Amino acid sequence: MEALYWGCLIGGVIFAIVTVVLGDILSSALDGLLDFLSVDFFNPVVIAGGITVFGGTGIMLTKYTELAAGAHVTLSVLAAIVISILVYFGYVKPMENSENSTGFSIKELAGMIGVVTVPLPAEGFGEVMVKIGAGNTTHIASSFDSQNLAAGVRVVVVDVVEGVLRVSELEERKGED
Repeated sequence: MEALYWGCLIGGVIFAIVTVVLGDILSSALDGLLDFLSVDFFNPVVIAGGITVFGGTGIMLTKYTELAAGAHVTLSVLAAIVISILVYFGYVKPMENSENSTGFSIKELAGMIGVVTVPLPAEGFGEVMVKIGAGNTTHIASSFDSQNLAAGVRVVVVDVVEGVLRVSELEERKGED
């Protein structure tokens, strides 16, 4: 039985290393051929963790307890299931929910607030930085109202014409006293 535990421990470690190192390469080579097998709980991290914990727990119980072989297997399976569930809900699921897309359409910028980074002349072009998702993006801009806008001025994107943001100075309301 100890050979099974050692095999699971070593196999789980090798499986983890191979999926981490070769996972993206293999996925690209197969071009989504095995996507139908993609069940969230059967994530390689969860499987490798469960196999490794089963092997490690079995080795520890065999070496340090006087329990029967059946008890070792049962406790090892239970430990593997518990750790797999913890890994899934503590690591895999939160990481799936934390993905951010950096893709956006320039047309989506209309109505967004930005800051002038390169001054805008009344007639001509400058640059505006707009916050998109978790990051910032800069775009060529021109003044919608044909007025000079200095660097650091907050602006609102009024329109997007031929890839150029047309912006106007943001008039912030002051609290009435």
